[in-house]
Amino acid sequence: MATVNFRGLAPDHTKREAADVVNGVLGGKLNATGSVTLTNSATSTAVTDYRVGPATVILFMPTSSDGATELAAGGMYVSTRAKFTFTITHSSDTTTRSFDYVVIG
Repeated sequence: MATVNFRGLAPDHTKREAADVVNGVLGGKLNATGSVTLTNSATSTAVTDYRVGPATVILFMPTSSDGATELAAGGMYVSTRAKFTFTITHSSDTTTRSFDYVVIG
């Protein structure tokens, strides 16, 4: 699920609104994060995110110990990317493997 917490700009924005948004971006306030929990007893998990496209780079940060174990095992990867979606291929397990992710591009 995508996380959108920071202000965007309307087409008719003011200079002050633009300055606020730019200053937020310079301070690291990007609407570029999301969270996912891998599907139990499956070897792939599909994620819907309106910011994703075929050339998007997706980076993961484990938020559970089982997620850290999954990532460290080296078998988890993004197997497909398309407009508004990506698929993670991973091991089949019954543990809760949670991650935050960042989308770029």
